[in-house]
Amino acid sequence: MSQTGTTLSQYLVEHTRARDDLGSDFLGLMNDTATACKRLSDLVRRGELAGVLGAAGQENVQGEEQKKLDIIANEVFIESLESSGYLAGIASEEMDAHYPIPEQFTRGQYLLAFDPLDGSSNIDVNGSTGTIFSITRHDSADAPSDADFLQSGRQQICAGYCLYSSASMLVLTIGDGVAGFTLDSSIGEFILSHPNMSVPETTSEYAINSAYTRHWLAPEQRYIDECNQGVEGPRARNFNMRWAGSMVGDVHRILCRGGVFLYPMDARLQADGKAGKLRLMYEANPMGWLMEQAGGMAHTGTHAILDIEPNDLHQRVPVIMGSSEEVQRLVDYHSESAS
Repeated sequence: MSQTGTTLSQYLVEHTRARDDLGSDFLGLMNDTATACKRLSDLVRRGELAGVLGAAGQENVQGEEQKKLDIIANEVFIESLESSGYLAGIASEEMDAHYPIPEQFTRGQYLLAFDPLDGSSNIDVNGSTGTIFSITRHDSADAPSDADFLQSGRQQICAGYCLYSSASMLVLTIGDGVAGFTLDSSIGEFILSHPNMSVPETTSEYAINSAYTRHWLAPEQRYIDECNQGVEGPRARNFNMRWAGSMVGDVHRILCRGGVFLYPMDARLQADGKAGKLRLMYEANPMGWLMEQAGGMAHTGTHAILDIEPNDLHQRVPVIMGSSEEVQRLVDYHSESAS
């Protein structure tokens, strides 16, 4: 049964009415972003019936194997937004450089960076996936360059994700808390279902890929070992490990139930000369702002994620985010390890 309630558009109108920095163009951009998410939600839901499952037979700019839906999702977002007149440029995890708005379309004042399909390895097994997006300003009348996208997470004006699972949910922040909207397919609208989302400070869950246990650095080894000792250990309570294989899926659970998500630096990444696994612009910054707005923390172990000054569109960073008490414990362990 469908339920009436506050739509995404109504929520944004109400929450931007008193703000001079977010006007009608921003509202239009968010409506177009929501439309792109609805299109992807339909494709994910239909799966093989829509012919979108399986590998694409090629790699992205990161050297990672692409799924068919990685490419399709990227195209859906560009097609949905390039002609809107609200964007000056688009940057995607799936593209080497940013995508300039074609000359035949009006160029706007915003920049969009996005991961079109987070967790795409889950697609073929009907697991959770999602889209992550980050919006910043472009104040110049000139066409943007890649460098114009390199703004710290503190400069975001909107960040969010759309989770494609048993229900499709759009979760976002415009700097005044976090709100979640569930897609009511009977009317084609995102309806406010999770107002004022807040991360519990204390938790008994963590999300990490334990297949890399042998590669973890000392702070993570110590933290996970203490959690796994349960009520007999120094934490004096039992913990559960959860790992969705999708950052969107794991972060959404943490926003709802508390916990900590870790994709930290490890010896394997260090040996490969990588600064981390997840992308700052497309994953860590938008998710980090959501986490902070919900009362949590987002850190690399040595720096607050939102304070990092980006130097590359595809810059990678370690990620530790979630309930503030747990993240702070890990930050303390990193400080002790470095001293």
